[in-house]
Amino acid sequence: MAKLWSGRLHSGLDAAAEDFNASIRVDARMVREDIEGSVAHAAMLGACGILTPEDAALIRKTLNEIRAEIEAGTLAVDPAAEDVHTFVEQELTARIGEAGKRLHTARSRNDQVATDFRMHLRGEIAGVRELAKKLVAALCDKAEVYADAILPGYTHLQRAQPVSFGHHLMAYAFMLRRDCSRLSDCARRMNESPLGSGALAGTTFPIDRAITAGLLGFDAPCRNSMDGVSDRDFAVELLSALSILMMHLSRFSEEIILWCSWEFKFVELSDAFSTGSSIMPQKKNPDIAELVRGKTGRVYGDLVTLLTLLKGLPLAYNKDMQEDKEAVFDALDTVKASLTVFSPMVETMRPLPEKMRAAAAGGFINATDCADYLVSKGAAFRDAYRTTGDLVAYCIAKGLTLETLPLAAYRTFDPRFGEDVFEAIRLENCLALRKSAGGPAKESVLGQVEEMRAWLEG
Repeated sequence: MAKLWSGRLHSGLDAAAEDFNASIRVDARMVREDIEGSVAHAAMLGACGILTPEDAALIRKTLNEIRAEIEAGTLAVDPAAEDVHTFVEQELTARIGEAGKRLHTARSRNDQVATDFRMHLRGEIAGVRELAKKLVAALCDKAEVYADAILPGYTHLQRAQPVSFGHHLMAYAFMLRRDCSRLSDCARRMNESPLGSGALAGTTFPIDRAITAGLLGFDAPCRNSMDGVSDRDFAVELLSALSILMMHLSRFSEEIILWCSWEFKFVELSDAFSTGSSIMPQKKNPDIAELVRGKTGRVYGDLVTLLTLLKGLPLAYNKDMQEDKEAVFDALDTVKASLTVFSPMVETMRPLPEKMRAAAAGGFINATDCADYLVSKGAAFRDAYRTTGDLVAYCIAKGLTLETLPLAAYRTFDPRFGEDVFEAIRLENCLALRKSAGGPAKESVLGQVEEMRAWLEG
């Protein structure tokens, strides 16, 4: 197959070099965007009088036919083509002859691929956001049911204060909402059209870049032609947003893995999202959560790949940039696959509130509430804090808890302790009284769920 650049060179590429140079295996997934960009380009050339109305109409008609055949599965992208642009142009020329050869007037593969890439990523971002929102919806449903299921909250992996399982889940819902916001910001910033930038220096033809930008759904053309063909900030920004999203999924996966262990046993994963052992028949492994945790490193690697690829490139286009799409597509595929399995894993996960409550009862997580009780009786917080610390040390030495410590013993530490201290430190009350905005009280959690559902519907 003849190369689009074969005029200057005559000897042809070495077979290994040709395979090494080709990008069709990666960029074939942008064939729809390549055709849409070419249709818009032909329309603009016709509108500007650079193509005859007849040629412009024929090119557009034939390109749409090619796209329809590809979508119907009756035409396959030729794996022998150098890249997706070559395939489309040569398929077009094979069908309509000379008119097809005129399509590439006033453009380069450099601005063409930059345009295709941005268009493709716009659609991919929308898909990732929808998958993330589906997971948020699953978290909201679960959080609503378990809004008052007492769970020990941790710092330093030490039991710290009482929260609810619903409150814990909503923390991840808010992380995912920020992920969606970052993806939206990325899509907004990338929505400028490189088409018409040419190889790097624009064109001498009297084109109208606003026409193609509008037809392709861009907000405006890129303002500098060299930046238009060499910018990949949008791809780096996307990989950064995807890496943060995967970091959130990985943190959640780590907690699910801990919660499933016999040491915690706060949740039971569905058999549909667990595996067994080839040698230990008792095992039920949280492999899906572990894989998500592991695949996070892969997405981080894609980000580092692109940053490293770009760090030493002079303006404008360099062949190194052909490597950008594989890293971005790999990250997108990994994130989409992870989100696709994560939502049903959460939906089918069975919390074990009695196990959570038992763990919460054994870790002195109501100690802060005990100190707050003394403050309400007139003690300064620092004095109340010290007194409660002494109480905890005494309980540990005696094998007691704050709930089982006799009132007489309390009063030896501070005479302000009364019978009502036992209500103040009861875990249900400790949770219910944490009504401050964003807190774990049931009404607060339900308010967070309501806010999140309003965002999902917005």
